[in-house]
Amino acid sequence: MLCALLLAASLVKAAPSADEVTYLPGLAKQPSFRQYSGYLHVGQNKHLHYWFVEAQSNPESSPLVLWLNGGPGCSSMTGLLTEHGPFTIQPDGTTLQYNDYSWNKIANMLYLESPAGVGFSYSDDKNYATNDTEVAHNNYLALKEFLRLFPEYGQNSLFLTGESYAGIYIPTLAEWVMQDASINLKGLAVGNGLSSYEINDNSLVYFSYYHGLLGTRLWTDLQNFCCSQGKCNFHKNPNLNCTLRMEEMIQIVEESGLNIYNLYAPCAGGVPGVYREPRAPGGLSSPGGKFPPLSQSLLQTLAAKKGLHLEPPCTNSTASSLYLNAPQVLKALHISPEAPKWSICSSEVNHNYNRLYMTMNDQYLKLLGTKKYRILVYNGDID
Repeated sequence: MLCALLLAASLVKAAPSADEVTYLPGLAKQPSFRQYSGYLHVGQNKHLHYWFVEAQSNPESSPLVLWLNGGPGCSSMTGLLTEHGPFTIQPDGTTLQYNDYSWNKIANMLYLESPAGVGFSYSDDKNYATNDTEVAHNNYLALKEFLRLFPEYGQNSLFLTGESYAGIYIPTLAEWVMQDASINLKGLAVGNGLSSYEINDNSLVYFSYYHGLLGTRLWTDLQNFCCSQGKCNFHKNPNLNCTLRMEEMIQIVEESGLNIYNLYAPCAGGVPGVYREPRAPGGLSSPGGKFPPLSQSLLQTLAAKKGLHLEPPCTNSTASSLYLNAPQVLKALHISPEAPKWSICSSEVNHNYNRLYMTMNDQYLKLLGTKKYRILVYNGDID
C-alpha cells in the first residue's frame, strides 16, 4: 500500500524539473501556473522544441490541447505569443502582457515547433527535407514522448488543434493517434486550414470577387476562360488564358498592399513583396493561417515568371524575433545552442517540403466513421 501511494505521489509531479520555466523575462508578474520548455527527442537525431503551459485552474482534470501552426515551416510560437497563449508579445519586443482570452484558462496547452528546422527545433544532421507522412509520424512520436515525460496528463482528454497547413498536419496526425488506445483522443479542430487545394483555389476567387477586389473586366474574363457548362474550375485549369487571369487575380490579392487576413485592417510592413525571402513553388499558407495557399500547378506557372516569397504578407514578426532570440529568453526556455536562430518561418523547411496530399477527405471520413471524435473545422472572413 505504501509503495502504491509513493508511486501515485511521484506521478502527480512527474514533469521534468529541468524543463520548468521558473522565470520568464518581460512579465511584470510571473505566472501562478506552471510552464515548461524543452525538447522532445524523436528518432535518433530530431529534437522538437515544445512550450507547455498548464491550465490556470484544475490542470489535473482540464483537457490537453496540442497546437500546431502551419507553413509548412512556420513556428507554433506565433500561436502562443500572438494568438491564444497566456501572454502576448508587445511591439517593443521585450515586454509580455497577459492575454485575457488565453486558451490555457481552460486547457493545458502544448505548443510544438514542427518539423525539425522550424523555430528552435533541429536535427543533428541538419537535414530538413521532409514530407507529410514523415511529419505526421514524428508529431505522433513527439506526443508520445511528451506523455512519457508528463504521465500525469496521460488520461486527460486530448484535442489536436492547429491552423493553416495544420489542415494537413492535424488529420494526418489524428490517423496515428486514433490507433493508439493509450491516448485519450477526444477531438480535433482546424482553423482556416488547407484541407483541399481544389476547394482552396476555387474559393479564393469567389472570396476576392465578392469582397470587391476584382473589377468587372477581370471577373468576366475569369468566367469566360475558367468556366464551362455552368461550372468553374480555377484549380489546375489547362486553359492558359485562365492561368494568366488567375495570375492577375493573385497579384491583386497578394501584392497590392491589402491585408488578406482582415481586409478592413492596415497591412503591417507595407506592400508585400518588398522584404520577403524568395521561396520555391508549392504554395505557402501563413503562420496565422488565413492566407490561402495556391495550387502547385498554378504556382509553378507563376514561379517561372517571377520570384515568389516565403514571409506571409502583412505580417510583422520583428517583436517576436527580438524576444525569442534574446539571450535571457533563450536561457529561460532552455534552448539548445544547436538550435537555429528563431524566425517566424523557415524557408529551408518550406523549400524542401514534399506535399503528398491534395485533400484530407479520406482522413476526415475515417475519423468521422468511428463516431467517437468531435471535429471542428472553422474559417474566418476578417479575423
